[in-house]
Amino acid sequence: MAPPHTMETLQSRLEEAEAQVQEYKDLLQRVQADYANYKRRNAEELIEGIKIAGADLIKELLPVIDDFERALGSVSNHGSDSDWAQGVALIKGKLMAALEQRGLSQVESEGKPFDPTEHEATAVEVTEDVEEGTITVVHQRGYKLHGRLLRPARVSVAKRPGGSQDDQSK
Repeated sequence: MAPPHTMETLQSRLEEAEAQVQEYKDLLQRVQADYANYKRRNAEELIEGIKIAGADLIKELLPVIDDFERALGSVSNHGSDSDWAQGVALIKGKLMAALEQRGLSQVESEGKPFDPTEHEATAVEVTEDVEEGTITVVHQRGYKLHGRLLRPARVSVAKRPGGSQDDQSK
């Protein structure tokens, strides 16, 4: 039989080893959790990158959409039933459908309350017809790509007549 001090030493070493094993288990669990989070973040970033990869190209196409809208706005000069007007409307519709399939959406504007995160006020319209802060005219449509703002809508915002001097200077 082993001397008692050896038994105590062995017991102490066993407890130290068990504590070290527990420490390694905890460390392994943390590393596994960190790795799982890393993989999840990478997958999310990849998906987000794919979604916005075409953002620059779509931004460059927004003025083309604006041109189509201006062309269709001038239809009254040529008659709305003309082949030309129908062709322009068809081309614009196909372009918009293709871009909408890739996540493009218009910013809701006319008749809505002004939202500085989605709208850019370019003019103030003094009127009593609508509530103050309501968008009265959309000068240029705004667009989002997968919920992210690509371009704010340029709008006129209603203001009540007879505001204070400070209000009029804004």
